[in-house]
Amino acid sequence: MKKDTIENLFNRLHDKIDFEEPNEGHQMRFLDKLNAANGVATLAPKKNYSWLRMAFVAAAITLLLTVGVFQLNTAYTIDKQVAKISPEASKTQFHFANLIEEQIKELNAEKSPETEKIINDTMLQLKKLQLDYDKMEQDLLNGGNSKLILSAMITNFQTRIDLLNEVMIQIENIKTIKNINDANYTI
Repeated sequence: MKKDTIENLFNRLHDKIDFEEPNEGHQMRFLDKLNAANGVATLAPKKNYSWLRMAFVAAAITLLLTVGVFQLNTAYTIDKQVAKISPEASKTQFHFANLIEEQIKELNAEKSPETEKIINDTMLQLKKLQLDYDKMEQDLLNGGNSKLILSAMITNFQTRIDLLNEVMIQIENIKTIKNINDANYTI
């Protein structure tokens, strides 16, 4: 007798194979009939709570979006509120912030192995001064002594500018010393 390969077997039985899938819930109906025939009591089928999960996911996304929008609007409204209290403070803040930003760009352009530590320390100090400024802004909004707080805010900006100027002078000194040392070693 000749052996049929699996492929030949399937080709031969192709018309006799049932390719249809059972209706939805077929397995549960079959198990119910089997259990009824054997006298076994069935438990209530599990309820599908997929709609409840979707509702929880939608609620979580909505909550996250609401918190995100609130955080973005808070920063914007603080600037607006400060401008309402003192329009001059808002203009001064804009002017000083642009000046400081330009100096920070210049500072970062001077970054080298010799100046990296001093630049990193300066950036850390600037962050601390910015946090102090943010607290002063909040105090101003909370109704503190506006003249005193505005004066402190301007002093904070001036301190940052002075710090950046001093660091730029130190970097120039470092570069000069390095150039002199390099020139002494050149034959």
